[in-house]
This record gives sequence, C-alpha cells and structure tokens, in this order.
Amino acid sequence: MLLYEFRVVLPMAVDEYQRAQLYSVAEASKNETGGGEGIEVIANEPFDNNGLTPDNDRYQDLQANGQKFLTGQYTHKIYHLASKVPTFIRLLAPKGSLEIHEKAWNAYPYCRTVITNPDYMKDNFFINIESMHMPDRGHSENVHNLSEEDLKIRQVVYIDIAGKVRSQADYKTEWDPKLYKSQKTGRGPLNTPDWRETVTPVMCAYKLVRIKFKWWGLQTKVEKVVQKQEERLFFNFHRQVFCWTDEWYPLTMEDIRELEEKTKKELDEARCKGSVRGTSAKDESD
Repeated sequence: MLLYEFRVVLPMAVDEYQRAQLYSVAEASKNETGGGEGIEVIANEPFDNNGLTPDNDRYQDLQANGQKFLTGQYTHKIYHLASKVPTFIRLLAPKGSLEIHEKAWNAYPYCRTVITNPDYMKDNFFINIESMHMPDRGHSENVHNLSEEDLKIRQVVYIDIAGKVRSQADYKTEWDPKLYKSQKTGRGPLNTPDWRETVTPVMCAYKLVRIKFKWWGLQTKVEKVVQKQEERLFFNFHRQVFCWTDEWYPLTMEDIRELEEKTKKELDEARCKGSVRGTSAKDESD
C-alpha cells in the first residue's frame, strides 16, 4: 500500500473553499461526462454519525487535527470509465468491470472519500482520500494524526497550481493561474515564484491518499499509475477552482445545493449522448 500526502496551497480562505470546491466538482463533472461514460450521482444528502455504530455502512470514524466530525453531507457516485484508465487495465479487466464507486463524507473542513470497485476488484482495490483544510501555507506536519509507522512511509508532495503542466492536453488558457485575475476579489495572477509564501488570504488542502491494488504481477505498477493520476487530477482541478473564482465567489451554500441538483439531471442526460469528454488516460505523458 502507498501513502501520499498532497499539499495544495490556494489564495482563498478556508470557509470560501467549501463553496469553491463544491461548485468546481459540479462543473468538472459535466466536463467529464458524455458518450456513455462519466459520473452518475446516486445519493447527495446530509449525514449524522450521532448514534450510529461501526456496523452501519454509513458510519465513518471521521477524525483529523485533534477533532472529531459527526455531521455533514454524504455523496455516492458511480464513475463509468473505459477510456479514462490505462490501456493495460482495459485489456485485462472484463467488460462491465470499469465502474468505480465513490462514497464521500464531507464534514468540512474535513472530508473522507472512499473509492472502490465492488463488482470486480472487491477488497483488492481501494483509494482512501482524507482531506483537511487549514488556514496556513502547507507547513503543518501531521494534520491527519498519523502513527509513527505511517509517518515513516508517507511521501509529501507539494502541488503548485501555477506550476508547469505536464501534459499539453491538460492546458487551457482560461485555467492558467499565471494569467487569471479575479474581477470580484482582485486575486491573481499567480505569476511570481514565491506566490504561495506571499499571497493573502491563504489556505492549504492537505490530501492524504492511501492506495491499494492487489493483483499479482501488477500491484506496484498500478499503484504508481494511480498515484500519478491522483496528482494530475489534484493539479488540474485546483487550477480550475482558482480560475473559477468569479463564478463561485458570490454563491451561498443554498445556491450550491440547487446547482448540484441541476447538475445531477444534466449528468444523467449527458451520459446517454454525445462523445466521450474530459481527461483520458492516453493524455498522460510519461
């Protein structure tokens, strides 16, 4: 099993990021759905762990930075893939097995996301992502309360959203933080090497990722491919989050929930028509 902690510094306040992230998830979902592939929203509803026991499938022990989180928003999504996984996996996996389930407990500022393939890989595959959002510049050393054993194997990766794009297929001028300036907040462009140490307001998303893929002969290769893809997704997504500042900044949480409901209907329609859209595994450069 691999253990990575991605640290993403952003020019916004922690309370702002909650709306920014939810808005951007909705928009990015539409960009990744079409032609029989994409995202299907099964559930999006409040959760409350008060009174639940570990044998309840909705229960999660949500703790980070010395705090315990009991309430928030629960989502369950199915990702219908195919072109979005590496070729060698598509060749090995039987038809119909490339559906990934994502269950998330968003108890902001903490969130846990569990990604599985229950119909095929079962307990042999999971990605567990724990996110903690802090009002700092990425210098907190153990916000996820890791044990000494986990700290020894944890690899910390800093993601600079204004850094170099690895694949030109991912680059879009409108999502370039070095060029973007928010008209509503005056933030940006992020075109200086030290912007993460000087920008205000500021926050950091600490994203702890555990990856397990148990398949004889492929485990190490696939775990590294998944890690690389997670880093790519975090990089691209948070570039969008910042460059959509003027879109999400005026919204309330009530506006966000209305947007999510509208997006669910649009995704259901988009999956059944058009062509495949968004990030394809073949776009990833070596």
